[in-house]
Amino acid sequence: MNMAIPVRTLGKTDIKVTILGLGGEGILRTFGYDREAYTLINRAIDLGINYLESARAYSGSEAYYGKALRERRKDIFLTSKSHARDKKGALMHLHETLKNMETDHLDLWQVHDVREKADIKEIFGPGGAIEAFAEAKEKGLVRFIGVTGHHDPDILIQCIELFDFDTVLLPVNPAEPFYRSFLDKVIPTAQKKQMGIIGMKVYFRGFASKIPWYETMEPFLHFALSRPVTTVVIGCDSVEQLEENVTFAARFKPIQEKQMKTLMEKVKPFARQLMYYKP
Repeated sequence: MNMAIPVRTLGKTDIKVTILGLGGEGILRTFGYDREAYTLINRAIDLGINYLESARAYSGSEAYYGKALRERRKDIFLTSKSHARDKKGALMHLHETLKNMETDHLDLWQVHDVREKADIKEIFGPGGAIEAFAEAKEKGLVRFIGVTGHHDPDILIQCIELFDFDTVLLPVNPAEPFYRSFLDKVIPTAQKKQMGIIGMKVYFRGFASKIPWYETMEPFLHFALSRPVTTVVIGCDSVEQLEENVTFAARFKPIQEKQMKTLMEKVKPFARQLMYYKP
C-alpha cells in the first residue's frame, strides 16, 4: 500500500496533520496487547498518519504509545487528554501521561469529555483543571490545549467561549444532526475562533452495522471529511481495519451538500439508536 493521506492545517496552530488520525481506542484501549498495539501504531506511522491520540482514561493506551514510538516520537503530533476537573488532579494526570508515553511534552493536551454545567464550574473555577492546562503550556510541557465533548453542544460552546482553546474534538457523522447537533451549533463558533476541529464517532461508535443497508464505512468517513474538520480520529481493532481506513482517506474527494443530505436522510430513522446505542 502506497497511498498519500491528504493533510490540513490544525486551526491557528499552523501545524499540518493528516486528515485521518489514529484514535486511542480499539485495540489500544486495552491491557496486555503490547505486541498488537506496537504493530498497529508503527504501521499507522508507516502509512503516513502523523496525528496520534490517547487519553488518561483509555486503559493501557498511553503506555502502548510509549513503548511503540521511541525514536519516532519526533515524526508525529502526539495528543492525550485528562478527565480531571481540578488543577491538582490534572497535573497528576499530565505527569502520568508523559511518563507512560515516554516523552517530555505533548503536542496537544485536551480537557476530556465535558458533559455538564457542574463540570464547567469546576474546570474553570478557582483551582480548576484549566489552571493546570495553562500552566503546562507556559512551562512547555504541552504545545497546544484542546477540549472535547459529545453529550451536549451547548456545554462545549460554553467551554470554548470561556478559554482560548486551540482545538475542539466533537462527533461528526450523518446521524448526529438529528439529535443534538454539534455540527450546526459548535462548528461555526469554533471556526470564528480559528480552532482546529477534530472529528470523532465517525462510525457511530462502531455501530454502523446496525444500519440495514450498511455495506462499507467509506461514505461515513467521506461525510465527516467533507465537513469543516481538520482531521478525524478512528480507533482500530486490527492492522486490517487501519489499512482500510487509510485507503478510504487517501481516495477522499469532498461530497456535495445534496449527497450529504441524502445520506443524512437515509440514516435519520436510526439516528438516536446509532448515537446512543446500548447493547
